[in-house]
Amino acid sequence: MAILYKSICFLLILSVMAITICHSDENCETLPTEIHVTKEEFDDMGSLVRACSGEVTVNKCEGICNSQVQPSVVTPTGFLKECFCCKENYLRERLVTLVHCYDSDGLRLEDEERAIMEIRLREPAECRCYKCGDYNR
Repeated sequence: MAILYKSICFLLILSVMAITICHSDENCETLPTEIHVTKEEFDDMGSLVRACSGEVTVNKCEGICNSQVQPSVVTPTGFLKECFCCKENYLRERLVTLVHCYDSDGLRLEDEERAIMEIRLREPAECRCYKCGDYNR
C-alpha cells in the first residue's frame, strides 16, 4: 500500500511540474486583422437606399492557452479538467469609415454626404486566457 501511495504522489508532482512548465507557453494576444465590411441603409418603407463597403483593420484575439486533464480522487469522473481559452479582456468601440457606397441600382454615389458612411464597431482592446465557460467578467 505504501508503494502505491508513493506512486500517486509522484504522478501528482509530475503533473504540477508539467503545469508550471506549460504556463510559460501561453501566448494569447491581440492581433490586427483585415476584414471586409458591408453595411446597408434602408428607408422607412424597407427599400434599400445605399450599400457601403470597405476593407477595415480590426483587432482579434488569437493564441494558445494551456488546458489540462489530471487524475483526481475527488471528482466523480476520476479526472480534473481545466480548460482555458483566449478571449477578449475588454472591448472598445470605434468609428470606421466605409468609402465604397452604391445606390439601389448599383451605381457609385458621388455626392459627399452619401459617398461615405461611418459605422461603429466593437473590437477587442486586450486579450488574455480565461477559464472556458467563464462569462462573469
